Amino acid sequence: MAVGGVSVSESQDRSYGGGGRVTAFVVLSCITAGMGGAIFGYDIGIAGGVSSMEPFLRKFFPDVYRRMKGDSHVSNYCKFDSQLLTAFTSSLYVAGLLTTFLASRVTSRRGRRPSMLLGGAAFLAGAAIGGAAVNIYMVILGRVLLGVGLGFANTAVPLYLSEMAPSRHRGAFSNGFQFSVGIGALAANVINFGTEKIKGGWGWRVSLALAAVPAGLLFVGALFLPETPNSLVQQGKDRKEVALLLRKIRGTDDVDRELDDIVAASDSASAAGGGLQMLVTQRRYRPQLVMAVAIPFFQQVTGINAIAFYAPVLLRTIGMGESASLLSSVVTGVVGAAATLLSMFLVDRFGRRTLFLAGGTQMLASQVLIGGILAAKLSDDGGVSKAWAGALIFLIAVYVAGFGWSWGPLGWLVPSEIFPLEVRSAGQGVTVATSFVFTVFVAQAFLAMLCHMRAGIFFFFAAWLAAMTAFVYLLLPETKGAPIEQVEKVWREHWFWRRVVSEEEAPASGKL
Repeated sequence: MAVGGVSVSESQDRSYGGGGRVTAFVVLSCITAGMGGAIFGYDIGIAGGVSSMEPFLRKFFPDVYRRMKGDSHVSNYCKFDSQLLTAFTSSLYVAGLLTTFLASRVTSRRGRRPSMLLGGAAFLAGAAIGGAAVNIYMVILGRVLLGVGLGFANTAVPLYLSEMAPSRHRGAFSNGFQFSVGIGALAANVINFGTEKIKGGWGWRVSLALAAVPAGLLFVGALFLPETPNSLVQQGKDRKEVALLLRKIRGTDDVDRELDDIVAASDSASAAGGGLQMLVTQRRYRPQLVMAVAIPFFQQVTGINAIAFYAPVLLRTIGMGESASLLSSVVTGVVGAAATLLSMFLVDRFGRRTLFLAGGTQMLASQVLIGGILAAKLSDDGGVSKAWAGALIFLIAVYVAGFGWSWGPLGWLVPSEIFPLEVRSAGQGVTVATSFVFTVFVAQAFLAMLCHMRAGIFFFFAAWLAAMTAFVYLLLPETKGAPIEQVEKVWREHWFWRRVVSEEEAPASGKL
Protein backbone atom coordinates (compact mmCIF):
# COMPACT_ATOMS: atom_id res chain seq x y z
CA MET A 1 0.00 0.00 0.00
CA ALA A 2 1.35 3.45 -0.92
CA VAL A 3 1.95 5.88 1.89
CA GLY A 4 -1.33 7.55 2.75
CA GLY A 5 -3.35 5.31 0.49
CA VAL A 6 -6.41 3.67 1.99
CA SER A 7 -9.59 2.72 0.20
CA VAL A 8 -12.91 1.29 1.21
CA SER A 9 -13.71 -1.99 -0.41
CA GLU A 10 -15.97 -1.63 -3.42
CA SER A 11 -18.08 -4.45 -2.04
CA GLN A 12 -19.49 -1.90 0.40
CA ASP A 13 -20.98 -0.02 -2.52
CA ARG A 14 -22.69 -3.15 -3.77
CA SER A 15 -24.41 -3.54 -0.42
CA TYR A 16 -26.77 -0.86 -1.67
CA GLY A 17 -29.50 -1.78 -4.13
CA GLY A 18 -29.25 -0.89 -7.78
CA GLY A 19 -25.63 -1.93 -8.22
CA GLY A 20 -24.56 1.65 -8.90
CA ARG A 21 -27.20 2.11 -11.60
CA VAL A 22 -27.33 5.59 -13.14
CA THR A 23 -30.91 6.67 -13.90
CA ALA A 24 -32.01 9.34 -16.36
CA PHE A 25 -33.67 11.11 -13.43
CA VAL A 26 -30.30 11.52 -11.68
CA VAL A 27 -28.51 12.58 -14.85
CA LEU A 28 -31.03 15.30 -15.68
CA SER A 29 -31.08 16.57 -12.08
CA CYS A 30 -27.30 16.77 -11.93
CA ILE A 31 -26.99 18.48 -15.33
CA THR A 32 -29.39 21.16 -14.13
CA ALA A 33 -27.53 21.61 -10.85
CA GLY A 34 -24.26 21.72 -12.79
CA MET A 35 -25.31 25.08 -14.25
CA GLY A 36 -24.00 26.51 -10.98
CA GLY A 37 -20.54 25.38 -12.02
CA ALA A 38 -21.01 26.79 -15.53
CA ILE A 39 -21.74 30.23 -14.09
CA PHE A 40 -18.67 29.99 -11.86
CA GLY A 41 -16.46 29.21 -14.84
CA TYR A 42 -18.11 31.88 -16.98
CA ASP A 43 -17.50 34.54 -14.34
CA ILE A 44 -13.84 33.55 -14.02
CA GLY A 45 -13.25 33.55 -17.78
CA ILE A 46 -15.24 36.67 -18.60
CA ALA A 47 -13.39 38.90 -16.11
CA GLY A 48 -9.96 38.18 -17.60
CA GLY A 49 -11.24 38.67 -21.14
CA VAL A 50 -13.06 41.97 -20.71
CA SER A 51 -10.20 43.38 -18.61
CA SER A 52 -7.95 43.02 -21.67
CA MET A 53 -10.43 44.71 -24.04
CA GLU A 54 -9.36 48.23 -24.91
CA PRO A 55 -12.86 49.84 -24.88
CA PHE A 56 -13.55 48.39 -21.42
CA LEU A 57 -10.19 49.59 -20.08
CA ARG A 58 -10.57 53.00 -21.69
CA LYS A 59 -14.00 53.50 -20.08
CA PHE A 60 -13.40 52.15 -16.59
CA PHE A 61 -9.60 51.87 -16.12
CA PRO A 62 -8.02 54.73 -18.08
CA ASP A 63 -4.69 54.57 -16.21
CA VAL A 64 -4.20 50.94 -17.19
CA TYR A 65 -5.21 51.76 -20.76
CA ARG A 66 -2.59 54.53 -21.01
CA ARG A 67 0.14 52.25 -19.65
CA MET A 68 -0.84 49.48 -22.06
CA LYS A 69 -0.73 51.86 -25.02
CA GLY A 70 2.74 52.97 -24.07
CA ASP A 71 1.87 56.48 -22.87
CA SER A 72 4.29 55.99 -19.96
CA HIS A 73 7.46 53.96 -19.60
CA VAL A 74 6.39 50.98 -17.52
CA SER A 75 7.84 47.49 -17.32
CA ASN A 76 6.11 44.76 -19.32
CA TYR A 77 5.43 43.03 -16.02
CA CYS A 78 3.70 46.09 -14.51
CA LYS A 79 1.43 47.45 -17.24
CA PHE A 80 -1.71 45.91 -15.74
CA ASP A 81 -0.80 46.46 -12.08
CA SER A 82 -3.89 48.29 -10.81
CA GLN A 83 -5.67 47.78 -7.52
CA LEU A 84 -8.88 49.07 -9.08
CA LEU A 85 -8.64 46.50 -11.88
CA THR A 86 -7.99 43.69 -9.42
CA ALA A 87 -10.87 44.96 -7.26
CA PHE A 88 -13.13 44.42 -10.28
CA THR A 89 -12.02 40.78 -10.35
CA SER A 90 -11.82 40.05 -6.63
CA SER A 91 -15.05 41.82 -5.57
CA LEU A 92 -16.93 38.76 -6.81
CA TYR A 93 -15.01 36.52 -4.43
CA VAL A 94 -15.22 38.84 -1.43
CA ALA A 95 -19.01 38.82 -1.82
CA GLY A 96 -18.95 35.05 -2.26
CA LEU A 97 -16.92 34.63 0.92
CA LEU A 98 -19.31 36.71 3.02
CA THR A 99 -22.35 34.97 1.52
CA THR A 100 -20.96 31.51 2.24
CA PHE A 101 -21.74 31.75 5.95
CA LEU A 102 -25.42 32.42 5.26
CA ALA A 103 -25.49 29.87 2.45
CA SER A 104 -24.18 27.14 4.75
CA ARG A 105 -27.08 27.69 7.17
CA VAL A 106 -29.68 27.83 4.41
CA THR A 107 -28.28 24.69 2.76
CA SER A 108 -28.32 22.78 6.04
CA ARG A 109 -31.71 23.91 7.36
CA ARG A 110 -33.74 24.51 4.20
CA GLY A 111 -32.03 22.19 1.75
CA ARG A 112 -29.75 22.25 -1.27
CA ARG A 113 -32.48 23.32 -3.71
CA PRO A 114 -33.41 26.65 -2.03
CA SER A 115 -29.74 27.66 -2.04
CA MET A 116 -29.55 26.98 -5.76
CA LEU A 117 -32.68 29.09 -6.33
CA LEU A 118 -31.24 32.00 -4.37
CA GLY A 119 -27.95 31.65 -6.22
CA GLY A 120 -29.69 31.68 -9.60
CA ALA A 121 -31.67 34.82 -8.71
CA ALA A 122 -28.52 36.67 -7.59
CA PHE A 123 -26.71 35.61 -10.76
CA LEU A 124 -29.51 37.02 -12.92
CA ALA A 125 -29.44 40.37 -11.11
CA GLY A 126 -25.66 40.61 -11.34
CA ALA A 127 -25.62 39.85 -15.07
CA ALA A 128 -28.25 42.52 -15.76
CA ILE A 129 -26.42 45.24 -13.81
CA GLY A 130 -23.01 44.35 -15.23
CA GLY A 131 -24.24 44.42 -18.80
CA ALA A 132 -25.96 47.78 -18.29
CA ALA A 133 -23.11 49.42 -16.33
CA VAL A 134 -22.33 53.08 -17.04
CA ASN A 135 -19.71 53.58 -14.33
CA ILE A 136 -17.23 51.58 -12.27
CA TYR A 137 -19.65 51.38 -9.31
CA MET A 138 -22.25 49.55 -11.39
CA VAL A 139 -19.60 47.20 -12.77
CA ILE A 140 -18.45 46.26 -9.28
CA LEU A 141 -22.03 46.01 -7.96
CA GLY A 142 -22.78 43.54 -10.74
CA ARG A 143 -19.73 41.51 -9.71
CA VAL A 144 -20.81 41.61 -6.05
CA LEU A 145 -24.24 40.20 -6.91
CA LEU A 146 -22.60 37.48 -8.98
CA GLY A 147 -20.48 36.74 -5.91
CA VAL A 148 -23.60 36.34 -3.78
CA GLY A 149 -24.82 33.81 -6.33
CA LEU A 150 -21.51 31.96 -6.17
CA GLY A 151 -21.68 31.79 -2.38
CA PHE A 152 -24.99 29.94 -2.55
CA ALA A 153 -24.28 27.82 -5.63
CA ASN A 154 -20.78 26.70 -4.63
CA THR A 155 -22.07 25.60 -1.23
CA ALA A 156 -25.12 23.72 -2.50
CA VAL A 157 -24.21 22.27 -5.89
CA PRO A 158 -21.22 20.04 -4.90
CA LEU A 159 -23.28 18.60 -2.03
CA TYR A 160 -26.24 18.05 -4.31
CA LEU A 161 -24.14 16.16 -6.85
CA SER A 162 -22.43 13.99 -4.20
CA GLU A 163 -25.70 13.07 -2.49
CA MET A 164 -27.67 12.35 -5.66
CA ALA A 165 -25.02 10.22 -7.38
CA PRO A 166 -24.66 6.45 -6.81
CA SER A 167 -21.53 6.00 -4.70
CA ARG A 168 -19.91 3.82 -7.37
CA HIS A 169 -20.05 6.77 -9.79
CA ARG A 170 -19.87 9.63 -7.31
CA GLY A 171 -16.47 10.76 -8.55
CA ALA A 172 -17.68 11.12 -12.13
CA PHE A 173 -20.83 13.00 -11.13
CA SER A 174 -19.03 15.31 -8.72
CA ASN A 175 -16.30 15.99 -11.26
CA GLY A 176 -19.15 17.13 -13.46
CA PHE A 177 -19.14 20.31 -11.35
CA GLN A 178 -15.60 21.16 -12.45
CA PHE A 179 -16.43 20.08 -16.00
CA SER A 180 -19.28 22.61 -15.91
CA VAL A 181 -16.79 25.20 -14.62
CA GLY A 182 -14.53 24.38 -17.56
CA ILE A 183 -17.39 24.62 -20.06
CA GLY A 184 -18.41 27.96 -18.58
CA ALA A 185 -14.85 29.30 -18.81
CA LEU A 186 -14.54 28.03 -22.39
CA ALA A 187 -17.84 29.69 -23.33
CA ALA A 188 -16.59 32.94 -21.78
CA ASN A 189 -13.36 32.79 -23.81
CA VAL A 190 -15.21 32.11 -27.06
CA ILE A 191 -17.70 34.92 -26.36
CA ASN A 192 -14.91 37.35 -25.47
CA PHE A 193 -13.11 36.49 -28.70
CA GLY A 194 -16.29 37.27 -30.65
CA THR A 195 -17.47 40.36 -28.77
CA GLU A 196 -14.02 41.96 -28.93
CA LYS A 197 -14.59 42.34 -32.67
CA ILE A 198 -17.90 44.25 -32.31
CA LYS A 199 -17.49 47.71 -33.76
CA GLY A 200 -18.53 50.51 -31.46
CA GLY A 201 -16.70 49.17 -28.40
CA TRP A 202 -19.73 47.73 -26.56
CA GLY A 203 -18.84 44.06 -26.92
CA TRP A 204 -17.87 43.87 -23.26
CA ARG A 205 -21.53 44.54 -22.37
CA VAL A 206 -22.57 41.41 -24.24
CA SER A 207 -19.88 39.39 -22.47
CA LEU A 208 -21.04 40.48 -19.02
CA ALA A 209 -24.78 40.21 -19.74
CA LEU A 210 -24.63 36.69 -21.18
CA ALA A 211 -23.97 35.33 -17.67
CA ALA A 212 -27.77 35.49 -17.48
CA VAL A 213 -28.08 32.43 -19.75
CA PRO A 214 -26.67 29.76 -17.38
CA ALA A 215 -28.13 31.73 -14.44
CA GLY A 216 -31.59 31.44 -15.94
CA LEU A 217 -31.13 27.74 -16.60
CA LEU A 218 -30.08 27.17 -12.98
CA PHE A 219 -32.96 29.19 -11.55
CA VAL A 220 -35.68 27.69 -13.72
CA GLY A 221 -34.25 24.19 -13.42
CA ALA A 222 -34.01 24.44 -9.63
CA LEU A 223 -37.75 25.14 -9.51
CA PHE A 224 -38.30 21.57 -10.72
CA LEU A 225 -35.37 19.77 -9.10
CA PRO A 226 -36.04 17.28 -6.30
CA GLU A 227 -34.33 17.79 -2.96
CA THR A 228 -31.73 15.17 -2.06
CA PRO A 229 -32.88 12.28 0.19
CA ASN A 230 -30.11 13.15 2.66
CA SER A 231 -31.40 16.70 3.03
CA LEU A 232 -35.05 15.59 3.32
CA VAL A 233 -34.17 13.21 6.15
CA GLN A 234 -32.14 15.97 7.81
CA GLN A 235 -35.24 18.20 7.65
CA GLY A 236 -37.37 15.52 9.31
CA LYS A 237 -39.49 14.50 6.32
CA ASP A 238 -41.53 11.30 6.44
CA ARG A 239 -39.48 8.16 5.80
CA LYS A 240 -42.01 6.81 3.28
CA GLU A 241 -41.82 10.02 1.26
CA VAL A 242 -38.03 9.86 1.23
CA ALA A 243 -38.05 6.16 0.33
CA LEU A 244 -40.29 6.87 -2.64
CA LEU A 245 -37.91 9.54 -3.93
CA LEU A 246 -34.88 7.33 -3.32
CA ARG A 247 -36.45 4.51 -5.34
CA LYS A 248 -37.00 6.93 -8.20
CA ILE A 249 -33.42 8.19 -7.99
CA ARG A 250 -31.81 4.75 -7.80
CA GLY A 251 -34.19 2.99 -10.19
CA THR A 252 -34.80 0.10 -7.78
CA ASP A 253 -37.05 -0.82 -4.85
CA ASP A 254 -34.07 -2.11 -2.86
CA VAL A 255 -33.11 1.12 -1.08
CA ASP A 256 -33.63 0.14 2.56
CA ARG A 257 -29.96 -0.20 3.49
CA GLU A 258 -29.00 3.13 1.94
CA LEU A 259 -31.96 4.83 3.60
CA ASP A 260 -31.01 3.25 6.94
CA ASP A 261 -27.52 4.77 6.62
CA ILE A 262 -28.97 8.19 5.81
CA VAL A 263 -31.42 8.06 8.73
CA ALA A 264 -28.73 6.90 11.15
CA ALA A 265 -26.44 9.73 10.03
CA SER A 266 -29.29 12.23 10.47
CA ASP A 267 -30.07 10.89 13.96
CA SER A 268 -26.41 11.30 14.86
CA ALA A 269 -26.52 14.85 13.53
CA SER A 270 -29.63 15.71 15.55
CA ALA A 271 -28.14 14.33 18.74
CA ALA A 272 -24.82 16.05 18.23
CA GLY A 273 -25.91 19.68 17.88
CA GLY A 274 -24.36 22.53 15.85
CA GLY A 275 -22.41 21.38 12.82
CA LEU A 276 -19.74 24.08 12.66
CA GLN A 277 -19.02 23.94 16.39
CA MET A 278 -18.72 20.15 16.22
CA LEU A 279 -16.44 20.32 13.20
CA VAL A 280 -14.07 22.78 14.85
CA THR A 281 -14.03 21.44 18.41
CA GLN A 282 -14.42 17.65 18.21
CA ARG A 283 -11.34 15.55 17.59
CA ARG A 284 -13.08 12.94 15.46
CA TYR A 285 -13.65 15.54 12.73
CA ARG A 286 -10.04 16.79 12.74
CA PRO A 287 -9.01 15.03 9.49
CA GLN A 288 -12.02 16.43 7.61
CA LEU A 289 -11.39 19.92 9.00
CA VAL A 290 -7.78 19.80 7.88
CA MET A 291 -8.86 18.75 4.37
CA ALA A 292 -11.63 21.39 4.29
CA VAL A 293 -8.97 24.05 4.74
CA ALA A 294 -5.92 22.51 3.05
CA ILE A 295 -7.50 21.31 -0.21
CA PRO A 296 -9.11 24.62 -1.26
CA PHE A 297 -6.00 26.48 -0.11
CA PHE A 298 -3.77 24.29 -2.23
CA GLN A 299 -6.22 24.50 -5.13
CA GLN A 300 -5.78 28.27 -5.21
CA VAL A 301 -1.99 28.32 -4.83
CA THR A 302 -1.61 26.03 -7.82
CA GLY A 303 -1.81 29.39 -9.59
CA ILE A 304 -4.76 28.34 -11.73
CA ASN A 305 -6.92 31.34 -11.01
CA ALA A 306 -4.02 33.64 -11.83
CA ILE A 307 -3.92 31.94 -15.22
CA ALA A 308 -7.72 31.83 -15.56
CA PHE A 309 -8.31 35.45 -14.50
CA TYR A 310 -5.43 36.99 -16.32
CA ALA A 311 -4.45 34.69 -19.19
CA PRO A 312 -5.34 37.30 -21.83
CA VAL A 313 -3.54 39.97 -19.78
CA LEU A 314 -0.53 37.69 -19.33
CA LEU A 315 -0.40 36.94 -23.06
CA ARG A 316 -0.56 40.65 -23.82
CA THR A 317 2.29 41.14 -21.38
CA ILE A 318 4.53 38.98 -23.59
CA GLY A 319 3.62 41.09 -26.61
CA MET A 320 0.58 39.40 -28.18
CA GLY A 321 -2.25 41.46 -29.65
CA GLU A 322 -5.73 41.72 -28.14
CA SER A 323 -7.42 39.28 -30.52
CA ALA A 324 -4.54 36.78 -30.49
CA SER A 325 -4.44 36.70 -26.69
CA LEU A 326 -8.18 36.02 -26.50
CA LEU A 327 -7.91 33.28 -29.15
CA SER A 328 -5.09 31.64 -27.19
CA SER A 329 -7.34 31.66 -24.12
CA VAL A 330 -9.98 29.82 -26.16
CA VAL A 331 -7.42 27.13 -27.01
CA THR A 332 -6.41 26.64 -23.39
CA GLY A 333 -10.08 26.63 -22.41
CA VAL A 334 -10.75 23.74 -24.81
CA VAL A 335 -7.80 21.85 -23.33
CA GLY A 336 -9.02 22.40 -19.77
CA ALA A 337 -12.58 21.28 -20.51
CA ALA A 338 -11.34 18.18 -22.35
CA ALA A 339 -9.04 17.25 -19.45
CA THR A 340 -11.88 17.58 -16.94
CA LEU A 341 -14.12 15.44 -19.13
CA LEU A 342 -11.36 12.80 -19.16
CA SER A 343 -11.17 12.93 -15.36
CA MET A 344 -14.85 11.99 -15.14
CA PHE A 345 -14.00 8.64 -16.72
CA LEU A 346 -10.75 8.12 -14.78
CA VAL A 347 -11.54 9.17 -11.22
CA ASP A 348 -13.66 6.16 -10.23
CA ARG A 349 -11.29 3.77 -11.97
CA PHE A 350 -7.89 4.97 -10.78
CA GLY A 351 -8.94 6.87 -7.66
CA ARG A 352 -8.50 10.38 -6.36
CA ARG A 353 -4.91 10.06 -5.15
CA THR A 354 -3.54 8.89 -8.50
CA LEU A 355 -5.01 11.87 -10.33
CA PHE A 356 -3.87 14.30 -7.64
CA LEU A 357 -0.28 13.04 -7.79
CA ALA A 358 0.01 12.83 -11.58
CA GLY A 359 -1.68 16.17 -12.19
CA GLY A 360 0.38 17.91 -9.53
CA THR A 361 3.61 16.67 -11.09
CA GLN A 362 2.47 17.82 -14.54
CA MET A 363 1.60 21.31 -13.28
CA LEU A 364 4.85 21.59 -11.33
CA ALA A 365 6.95 20.88 -14.43
CA SER A 366 4.90 23.36 -16.49
CA GLN A 367 5.23 26.20 -13.99
CA VAL A 368 9.00 25.74 -13.73
CA LEU A 369 9.37 25.83 -17.52
CA ILE A 370 7.08 28.87 -17.91
CA GLY A 371 9.06 30.73 -15.27
CA GLY A 372 12.36 29.73 -16.85
CA ILE A 373 11.35 30.94 -20.33
CA LEU A 374 10.00 34.26 -19.04
CA ALA A 375 13.09 34.85 -16.92
CA ALA A 376 15.36 34.20 -19.89
CA LYS A 377 13.38 35.80 -22.72
CA LEU A 378 11.11 38.59 -21.42
CA SER A 379 12.75 41.78 -20.24
CA ASP A 380 11.07 44.97 -19.02
CA ASP A 381 10.81 46.20 -22.61
CA GLY A 382 9.80 44.53 -25.86
CA GLY A 383 8.23 41.10 -26.16
CA VAL A 384 9.21 37.53 -26.96
CA SER A 385 9.56 35.91 -30.35
CA LYS A 386 6.64 34.08 -31.93
CA ALA A 387 8.40 30.76 -31.32
CA TRP A 388 8.80 31.40 -27.59
CA ALA A 389 5.24 32.79 -27.38
CA GLY A 390 4.02 29.54 -28.95
CA ALA A 391 6.06 27.55 -26.43
CA LEU A 392 4.50 29.51 -23.57
CA ILE A 393 0.99 28.93 -24.88
CA PHE A 394 1.76 25.21 -25.16
CA LEU A 395 3.08 25.07 -21.59
CA ILE A 396 0.06 26.98 -20.29
CA ALA A 397 -2.14 24.42 -22.06
CA VAL A 398 -0.18 21.54 -20.47
CA TYR A 399 -0.55 23.22 -17.09
CA VAL A 400 -4.30 23.79 -17.58
CA ALA A 401 -4.73 20.15 -18.64
CA GLY A 402 -2.97 18.97 -15.48
CA PHE A 403 -5.27 21.09 -13.36
CA GLY A 404 -8.32 20.05 -15.39
CA TRP A 405 -8.01 16.38 -14.50
CA SER A 406 -6.61 16.69 -10.99
CA TRP A 407 -6.81 19.64 -8.61
CA GLY A 408 -9.65 21.28 -10.54
CA PRO A 409 -12.37 18.64 -10.15
CA LEU A 410 -10.89 16.85 -7.14
CA GLY A 411 -10.61 20.09 -5.18
CA TRP A 412 -14.42 20.11 -5.14
CA LEU A 413 -15.09 16.36 -5.17
CA VAL A 414 -13.03 15.27 -2.16
CA PRO A 415 -14.32 17.90 0.32
CA SER A 416 -17.91 17.23 -0.77
CA GLU A 417 -17.68 13.51 0.00
CA ILE A 418 -15.62 13.25 3.20
CA PHE A 419 -17.97 14.79 5.78
CA PRO A 420 -20.54 12.87 7.86
CA LEU A 421 -24.05 14.22 7.43
CA GLU A 422 -24.08 15.98 10.80
CA VAL A 423 -21.27 18.34 9.71
CA ARG A 424 -21.62 18.15 5.92
CA SER A 425 -23.12 21.57 5.25
CA ALA A 426 -20.79 23.20 7.77
CA GLY A 427 -17.82 21.41 6.25
CA GLN A 428 -18.76 22.45 2.73
CA GLY A 429 -19.18 26.00 4.04
CA VAL A 430 -15.63 25.94 5.45
CA THR A 431 -14.35 24.57 2.13
CA VAL A 432 -16.07 27.25 0.06
CA ALA A 433 -15.11 30.05 2.46
CA THR A 434 -11.46 28.97 2.42
CA SER A 435 -11.55 28.81 -1.36
CA PHE A 436 -12.96 32.32 -1.58
CA VAL A 437 -10.43 33.73 0.92
CA PHE A 438 -7.46 32.54 -1.09
CA THR A 439 -9.12 33.27 -4.43
CA VAL A 440 -9.46 36.87 -3.27
CA PHE A 441 -5.82 36.89 -2.22
CA VAL A 442 -4.59 35.51 -5.55
CA ALA A 443 -6.87 37.76 -7.60
CA GLN A 444 -5.91 40.87 -5.66
CA ALA A 445 -2.20 40.11 -5.40
CA PHE A 446 -1.31 38.46 -8.72
CA LEU A 447 -0.77 41.56 -10.87
CA ALA A 448 1.24 43.26 -8.12
CA MET A 449 3.27 40.08 -7.57
CA LEU A 450 3.86 39.79 -11.33
CA CYS A 451 5.11 43.38 -11.33
CA HIS A 452 7.49 42.91 -8.38
CA MET A 453 8.53 39.25 -8.72
CA ARG A 454 8.62 39.15 -12.52
CA ALA A 455 9.02 35.56 -13.70
CA GLY A 456 9.72 34.47 -10.12
CA ILE A 457 5.99 34.31 -9.45
CA PHE A 458 5.81 31.06 -11.45
CA PHE A 459 8.53 29.50 -9.28
CA PHE A 460 6.49 30.64 -6.26
CA PHE A 461 3.51 28.63 -7.50
CA ALA A 462 5.79 25.72 -8.43
CA ALA A 463 7.05 25.51 -4.83
CA TRP A 464 3.47 25.24 -3.58
CA LEU A 465 2.75 22.53 -6.15
CA ALA A 466 5.64 20.49 -4.76
CA ALA A 467 4.29 20.94 -1.22
CA MET A 468 0.72 19.97 -2.07
CA THR A 469 1.80 16.88 -4.00
CA ALA A 470 3.72 15.71 -0.95
CA PHE A 471 0.70 16.49 1.26
CA VAL A 472 -1.57 14.29 -0.87
CA TYR A 473 0.97 11.45 -0.95
CA LEU A 474 1.33 11.41 2.81
CA LEU A 475 -2.00 12.50 4.27
CA LEU A 476 -4.93 12.01 1.88
CA PRO A 477 -6.59 8.57 2.02
CA GLU A 478 -8.39 7.11 -1.00
CA THR A 479 -12.18 7.51 -0.99
CA LYS A 480 -12.98 5.76 -4.27
CA GLY A 481 -16.00 3.44 -4.04
CA ALA A 482 -16.98 4.36 -0.47
CA PRO A 483 -20.70 5.07 0.13
CA ILE A 484 -20.99 8.68 1.22
CA GLU A 485 -22.37 7.81 4.67
CA GLN A 486 -19.44 5.40 5.25
CA VAL A 487 -16.51 7.46 3.95
CA GLU A 488 -15.39 8.34 7.47
CA LYS A 489 -14.08 4.78 7.88
CA VAL A 490 -11.06 5.59 5.70
CA TRP A 491 -9.65 7.90 8.39
CA ARG A 492 -9.62 5.12 10.98
CA GLU A 493 -7.57 2.95 8.58
CA HIS A 494 -5.06 5.64 7.56
CA TRP A 495 -1.48 5.39 8.89
CA PHE A 496 -1.54 8.92 10.35
CA TRP A 497 -5.16 9.87 10.94
CA ARG A 498 -5.95 6.71 12.90
CA ARG A 499 -3.80 8.21 15.65
CA VAL A 500 -6.13 11.19 15.73
CA VAL A 501 -9.47 9.42 15.26
CA SER A 502 -10.16 6.47 17.53
CA GLU A 503 -12.83 3.82 16.96
CA GLU A 504 -14.58 4.85 20.15
CA GLU A 505 -15.04 8.44 18.92
CA ALA A 506 -16.74 7.42 15.66
CA PRO A 507 -20.34 8.68 15.40
CA ALA A 508 -23.20 6.28 15.10
CA SER A 509 -23.39 6.58 11.33
CA GLY A 510 -20.04 4.92 11.03
CA LYS A 511 -21.03 1.81 13.04
CA LEU A 512 -23.84 0.51 10.90
